[in-house]
Amino acid sequence: MLQHPKYRPDIDGLRAIAVLAVVAFHAFPYWLKGGFIGVDVFFVISGYLISTIIYENMDRGTFSFTTFYVRRINRIFPALMIVLVASYAFGWVTLMSDEYKQLGKHIAAGTGFISNIVLWAESGYFDKSAEMKPLLHLWSLGVEEQFYIVWPVLLWIACKRKFNLLTITVLVAGVSFYLNIQGIKNDASATFYSPQTRFWELLCGSLLAWVTLYKKSAFATVRTKIDCWLASALYANKQETDGKTLANVLSFVGLSLLAYGFLMINKELSFPGKWAMIPVFGAILIILGGSKSWVNRIVLSNRIVVWFGLISYPLYLWHWPLLSFARIVENEVPSRNIRIAAVLLSFILAWLTYVLVERPVRLGKKSRVKAIVFVVTMAIVGSVGYITYTRDGLKFRYINEINKGVSQANNYDQNKGYRFDECFLNGNSNKFSDHCSSSGYKNKPLVMIWGDSHAASLYRGFLANGEKFDYDLAQFTSSGCPPVLDFFIANRPGCDHINKFVYGEIKRLKPDTLVLAGYWSMYNGDPIGRWESLDTKKLSKTIQRVKELGIRNIILVGHLPIYTGRQSDMLKRRHLWDKVETRTYRKFNRSAILYDDKIRDVAKLSGINFVSPLAILCDSLGCLIAENSDDIKPFSFDYGHLTEIGSEFLVSKFFEGHFINIIH
Repeated sequence: MLQHPKYRPDIDGLRAIAVLAVVAFHAFPYWLKGGFIGVDVFFVISGYLISTIIYENMDRGTFSFTTFYVRRINRIFPALMIVLVASYAFGWVTLMSDEYKQLGKHIAAGTGFISNIVLWAESGYFDKSAEMKPLLHLWSLGVEEQFYIVWPVLLWIACKRKFNLLTITVLVAGVSFYLNIQGIKNDASATFYSPQTRFWELLCGSLLAWVTLYKKSAFATVRTKIDCWLASALYANKQETDGKTLANVLSFVGLSLLAYGFLMINKELSFPGKWAMIPVFGAILIILGGSKSWVNRIVLSNRIVVWFGLISYPLYLWHWPLLSFARIVENEVPSRNIRIAAVLLSFILAWLTYVLVERPVRLGKKSRVKAIVFVVTMAIVGSVGYITYTRDGLKFRYINEINKGVSQANNYDQNKGYRFDECFLNGNSNKFSDHCSSSGYKNKPLVMIWGDSHAASLYRGFLANGEKFDYDLAQFTSSGCPPVLDFFIANRPGCDHINKFVYGEIKRLKPDTLVLAGYWSMYNGDPIGRWESLDTKKLSKTIQRVKELGIRNIILVGHLPIYTGRQSDMLKRRHLWDKVETRTYRKFNRSAILYDDKIRDVAKLSGINFVSPLAILCDSLGCLIAENSDDIKPFSFDYGHLTEIGSEFLVSKFFEGHFINIIH
């Protein structure tokens, strides 16, 4: 039977701080910007406790892989299975097929403890928002379980070979930390999710376990001297040298580090990297402070704080799915009251899970039998998730055109629709393909599109009308780069080079019609200086420079309709709960109207033509986000980027006005 370390209520108190910080960050990110580092505190605690068990039992010759993993299974599987099944059931009635497909994949990944690997592979420019993934938080569980699999085996081999366990721990932790520091410079997403760049945090807990087990007496003299010096420095009267002063300082400094991290670390920083050292060392110092320190004894061992620590695991599991599903159903950040309700419900569910499931399983008998049952059940849950993924989210749940159209929009192929990395540069490339200067209709009037991703979304519409209205088509577009010369964007340093190149192509190709389009309201300045506010004088000057090249017709396209959530989601949410709204101002971003007027004024003063998508798609009832027919197909796959259907519909309306006369 495995020996376990003596129970320390202060460690449960530390768990409470960690989980409450994570919950606060997810529910109210502006209140506690660094709350996500609570996960790093969990890593240290897990490394410390697990390594203490392994070191002690390997020393005594009582370590058993079977017993070790049976206890891990009985600790982790029951609550996780309940949350996975509940998420699957709720997703059945709230998610459309493409979302349910993704949920199935994440359930399968969660049961196999590879969520971090799967989420790492999903990152990208048009990746769905993290808030729309109900099982996103299982990435950390994946890292911990991968550690539980690798670390005991490595230590067992080291013991058999008579290697020094401290040397092995330091070596592996050092390599992991080095990969973390180097990786954050090259691939932040991989460094965040990858086990090899996260293991050092758990191994710091392992080092602490080794020191407290084997070197506690060796450092006793040093600790006594430091305690004596601190006592004389802090107190006027001579204090008894009992270690309390040092313990208090360690815990207070550790708690201060955590407080600093919660308040000062944020998502904009390169994390983990060097910043992860703050929560890691904070947690180490608090654990090292021990039961003698005032912080650990009075604050962390408080019964209320310990209660939160006892339910920390199920609370971590429950809180994010509730907040995420609220985000999905609302199709925007839920109101404060809804988020408060979700957090309160997560506390209730966590407590019920602890009392009715976790505690009976842990205290009951026949541990191995229960472990086998949990493994089989978890395999069934994972299989159901995988089948849901392979069968495209079980489309039979919604046999109707809205489901079909929305699924097509959400799975829209931007590579084809926008010509990614060819004629729409998205940051991974800085050179246009040769065919961007023509769509193949030679010896015909040339129409050229210049702008950002909103301009790129017009490409399919112009292409569809090219043969019908007898013109050739060129496309030069780049993500986050408006068609404005000498416009500063710090996080798009290549924009200036790209726009100068496009200007050279305009000079070379001499298009008969030049179309300028952009996500105009995005370029309204940035509080941290990533880009300047769009100066209409620079846009006017750009137009003037183009006119000086002898370009006959210039079309300035106004603002596309944009929303605070995905337009396709708005269609399906209303379908699920009420009715389909193909024309709406719900969640409409009215800054589009303001900037549409600004761009219209620029066109008027510059003596060029202006086309307003808002005037075409919107009226007093709202803006069209899909054709009002039985075959519902969204015009956009996100907040405003057009699908092929939306692009063709909008651009076809250009030709119903005066645009066709301009080409000829």
